[in-house]
Amino acid sequence: MTGLGEFLPRLLGGMVVNFEIAALALLLGFAVGFLLAALRLYGGALGAMAVPLIALMRAAPTFVVMFFLLNAIPRDAELFGEPFELSGVMTVALSLVPYAAAYVADSGLAALQQMRAGEPLAALLFLPNLMRAFFVMVMSSGAAAAIGVTEGISIILRAAEKAPSFGDRLVLFAVGIVCFGIPLQAGLAVVRLLQRRLGHLLLRTRRAAAEGGG
Repeated sequence: MTGLGEFLPRLLGGMVVNFEIAALALLLGFAVGFLLAALRLYGGALGAMAVPLIALMRAAPTFVVMFFLLNAIPRDAELFGEPFELSGVMTVALSLVPYAAAYVADSGLAALQQMRAGEPLAALLFLPNLMRAFFVMVMSSGAAAAIGVTEGISIILRAAEKAPSFGDRLVLFAVGIVCFGIPLQAGLAVVRLLQRRLGHLLLRTRRAAAEGGG
């Protein structure tokens, strides 16, 4: 189809925005989630308060959070006397933070418990879980199309609207699926490989410890 040479670079540029949104969400979610995991580990009143907060974040729909952020912050808002307005990218990233924080809190708690039990290799399984959450958020970042952020999904939809025929639209969607699918499937393959390697290493370490103790 004509115009594919122009469409592909724009799509790849839009995909960079998807990965940027996911990276921001994971960074912020990690900071919040790991703190909540630590509170749950040490218990007490703060640990008890963290449990319903994590459950609430786990259940928070991305679209609802995104549109809440858009409408909750006034257009003329100020921060320390300076005009303050969230960009579209940051709005979508913040809408994904509840999911990221809840995921990190759950997985991070397991990792901290393994560290406390003296099994650092088991704790390292937290890393592939973190990578999996990142790729989930890359796909979830397509919600940005709803507020006009120029990311991969929005570029596909806009190009499809202008396509002269149904066949051309199918080609555009197929190209989009391939472009998104290759890095995501490659990333998930790395996650599975890392999990297997860590699992095998952990099993060998436990066997060696058992044989040494015997």
